[in-house]
Amino acid sequence: MATKAFKSEKIDAIKAKAEKAQVAILTEYKGYSVEEITNLRRSLQKDGGDYMVTKNTLAKIAFKGTDFEVLTENMTGPIAIAFGFEDQVSPAKAVAKFIKESKKGAILGGALDGRLLSAQEAEALSKLPSKEELIAKILGSINSPASGIVGSVNAVMAQLTRAMAAVRDQKSA
Repeated sequence: MATKAFKSEKIDAIKAKAEKAQVAILTEYKGYSVEEITNLRRSLQKDGGDYMVTKNTLAKIAFKGTDFEVLTENMTGPIAIAFGFEDQVSPAKAVAKFIKESKKGAILGGALDGRLLSAQEAEALSKLPSKEELIAKILGSINSPASGIVGSVNAVMAQLTRAMAAVRDQKSA
């Protein structure tokens, strides 16, 4: 039986993660081995996140007063929580990929900016481009007009050079 001090430490650990996190994804972990959970946790940690299996009652207490308090109504059965500290999309991507590969578990929902996400919305979040991909697209869009102008100026200069060469060749003939 867990002592009151142990439970208090667990609650503090969950609360600390919740205060740092930008997103939380609830998952069902039934059927996962310890090795599988460890691999998922490592995958999330590479992307600036974490994965935590916890008792629902402790998580509900820890989430009071945080943006993730909305998750408490979805906390039934064996759950684990994927937190994202640096990016809102990468935890959902990692969990969705893991579930697809292992064919076990499910995304139960999530919370983003104090808003409850349904299971479908959390899965849709996993299909969004990552932060790096979005930045690359924005930079490409910003660079596109400049590239177009450079291409146009180069085309005009090339046509002018060809026309002058044709006039020179015509006069010398």
